[in-house]
Amino acid sequence: MRRHQMVLLLSVVLLLASVGMVSAETGYETKFASAITYQNVSNAPAHVVFSFYNEKSASAHTVERDLAANAGSSLALGSLSGAEALPAGFMGSAVLSSDQSIVATLVQIPQPTTSTVRNRPLSNGFSAGAPQVLLASVLKNQFNTSSKFSIQNASDGAVDITVKFFRVGELAAAHTMTETNVPAGAAKYYDAGAITELGPAFDGSAVASAVATGTANAANIVGTVLELQTNNVGVRAFEGIPSSAAGNTVYMATALCQAFGTTSAYAVQNTSSADAANVTVTYSNGATETASIAAGGKRSFSGCTTGVPAGFSGAATITSTGAPIVVIGKVGGSGRYTAFLGETSGAAKLALPYVRWSETKFSTGQYQRGAIAIQNIGGAAVNGVSVRYLNKNGQVVGTHTIASIPAGEKSNSNAMMATATNPGTQELSEFGNPEANPGGGFGGSVIVEGPSGSQLVAIVRISSQTAAGIVAEDYNGTPVQ
Repeated sequence: MRRHQMVLLLSVVLLLASVGMVSAETGYETKFASAITYQNVSNAPAHVVFSFYNEKSASAHTVERDLAANAGSSLALGSLSGAEALPAGFMGSAVLSSDQSIVATLVQIPQPTTSTVRNRPLSNGFSAGAPQVLLASVLKNQFNTSSKFSIQNASDGAVDITVKFFRVGELAAAHTMTETNVPAGAAKYYDAGAITELGPAFDGSAVASAVATGTANAANIVGTVLELQTNNVGVRAFEGIPSSAAGNTVYMATALCQAFGTTSAYAVQNTSSADAANVTVTYSNGATETASIAAGGKRSFSGCTTGVPAGFSGAATITSTGAPIVVIGKVGGSGRYTAFLGETSGAAKLALPYVRWSETKFSTGQYQRGAIAIQNIGGAAVNGVSVRYLNKNGQVVGTHTIASIPAGEKSNSNAMMATATNPGTQELSEFGNPEANPGGGFGGSVIVEGPSGSQLVAIVRISSQTAAGIVAEDYNGTPVQ
């Protein structure tokens, strides 16, 4: 029997029929069809099994694919046919099993293709779960936004899930929900906009926990959040954070103040139920902002603060004395509506499974562009960072070598900054697109690698051109051991 060396869990998979569907006017009303971009980060071919579970279902629908060493590919669920096809209206979760190490990023594509919602929410798969997951931002009719999220069972047996909602500034849970007997691999969905017990509006966070069904024994779960505008077309996604991953130093690879028409904001959650968190945000130009966050509280920090000039594009480090914290980064302005996680640690090697670039079909809205922000969170400059662009067959088609990234600062990369392996081809100018891939088809991924001992984190921003301007969404690079 084949030994599965890697299991990835995807907490949100939506597949809705697009035929005859009326175009949504707001992000909250939008239907999505999912695509799973996945990357083999080993030097041997991988056989990948996709197991799909409808909400709270124990029955798996499986699809299998082979993936070359170092290659990246995409599985568009709406394009599956015959015995592989999922039913219209499917809403559930997925487990990816492989005989090699893989990483995956989930892409939610608004439906129908004529939808006024053009942004694509992005979230990463998980290689393991935890007994408690923190959702640092949950909203209901707040800032013209409501949240939908799912909690997936990452254990071997059925689990009971408890979700507690905490309003900003309150220690006692505003509402508690319990779901029993969720099968292994399956997920439970929650729509904050439809939970009457949260009142007409809610601004806060949630904590999800799990035990094996019928026991008090801790079980593992993962979670993913969609934040959806109720008055406009903005949609974004981010992952739940295990409580064990909270820290007193969190790194943000992107910090912006009116740069490219955008500004960043950080939602900082105090994970303690008893102790305050005295938080300092230090920007890479040296500017700082401080605040005390009460136990269980949440505070937002804008990228435009004293000492941060308009046009600033850099990185930030957030520290806390007292209670540990978790952070969600968000970028808004000029159509951007993005989210990414703050990181408590880095790695010398990072995998980015979903990267695209088009010189000819970006302006028409047909293809996307991916920009990469790489932050050095180590104590000394890192020299000779390699950014390798790989096609769907795992072949390196270009390399961008960054001479040096100073401690705490960031550098940027995209396909057009790389030196082509085969000059004169479209391998970089149409990176990840059918025009550039052998035999056609979508699939492009990146490996970021520094010298041994480097501590790097990365954010990928995927942008699309629309009639109203550019929209974009972010996801985090995944460490490779």
